Amino acid sequence: MDINSEVHNAYEAIKNGGIILYPTDTVWGIGCDATNADAVAKIYKLKQRAETQSMICLMNGEKMMYNVFKEIPEVAWQIMDLSEKPTTLILDNPRNVAANLIAADKTLGIRIVKEPFCFKLMERMKKPLVSTSANISGQPTPNSFKEISQEIIDGVDYVVDLHREKVGGKPSTIIKLTNDSQVKVIRR
Repeated sequence: MDINSEVHNAYEAIKNGGIILYPTDTVWGIGCDATNADAVAKIYKLKQRAETQSMICLMNGEKMMYNVFKEIPEVAWQIMDLSEKPTTLILDNPRNVAANLIAADKTLGIRIVKEPFCFKLMERMKKPLVSTSANISGQPTPNSFKEISQEIIDGVDYVVDLHREKVGGKPSTIIKLTNDSQVKVIRR
């Protein structure tokens, strides 16, 4: 399949409030439009996950980040520039995203992606893309498409037909940054 038709198909599903199963720069993810609370709720339901366990958003650059965070600590850019592997940053006071994505402490985890499919899809959407591992909550994170359970595959509105043979990397490093410049590594 070619990437542009897959971006088109995924975009159509997302635009209509659907959820998709797609390859990310780390592991396979379940995603939707990060501004659509109903679509976000569908993902929590499919994963059998409490809405108190927040999910992350993928973004495709600075402009999208500033649309969601008014203040971004300087160290955030330094970490992103220096990170050799995918890194998720948890930042304070997000806005312009679905309320059920924001953690109780008013934070949101985000990751800037360069992976071509995700990047192009967000260019089309002009919105962040929710990303959470493609498993039922509490079960192991699948490392490849063939490890994803049938329940998850059947539960999404569209399955992207790219990189199905690729064995995924590890989930991203997670670093929490507060506006008063505290830095805490949550997952290496």
